[in-house]
Amino acid sequence: MNDLGFIPVALVPEVWIVGAYLIGSIAFGILVSKLYGLPDPRTVGSGNIGATNVARSGKKMAAVLTLLGDVFKGWFPVWIALQSGMLMWVVSGVGLAVFFGHLYPLYHGFKGGKGVATALGVMLAISPLLGVAALLTWVLVFAISRYSSLGAIVAALLAPVYAWYLLPYQDYVIAVLVMSIFLIWRHRTNIQKLIAGTESGFGKKKP
Repeated sequence: MNDLGFIPVALVPEVWIVGAYLIGSIAFGILVSKLYGLPDPRTVGSGNIGATNVARSGKKMAAVLTLLGDVFKGWFPVWIALQSGMLMWVVSGVGLAVFFGHLYPLYHGFKGGKGVATALGVMLAISPLLGVAALLTWVLVFAISRYSSLGAIVAALLAPVYAWYLLPYQDYVIAVLVMSIFLIWRHRTNIQKLIAGTESGFGKKKP
């Protein structure tokens, strides 16, 4: 607070949270697809704007750029909040805001992706060890099953457990738990397909 009794805008928690949501609303899958002259990912494959669906276009670099963009947008606002000395509940709010921005983007009619890469970015910013643990879980499950969705679901189930043991602050554990719940919810169709045996996997023939 300055001599006039005003709190600088940069220190207002609502500004950080709204800003994070707006950053999360940037759909790199759509932007990268336009850059490469590919179809809008919302109109092909699963209709998801994430890297997995972009990869179905056959342009691996487009998928990689989408993945990196979605991870970065989850990591950056949280990292900035941490570096700026924001309170834990503000940092947690920033992480959830950027995550929900990806799920329900303002710029695209609130119809977004499933949030796996963005959640990974948030966790990497909060705790690199937590992010790596979640990432390695996905890699291991995917390597065995060849199902990206199954890897994401298992990683989402285990992320709160990792957070409970690795993070010293309850606010962060709660934020990870909330993201995990929504990640699983966003994969409910994939869960049904996995149970029915109709889920598409990399290197697998469609049933």
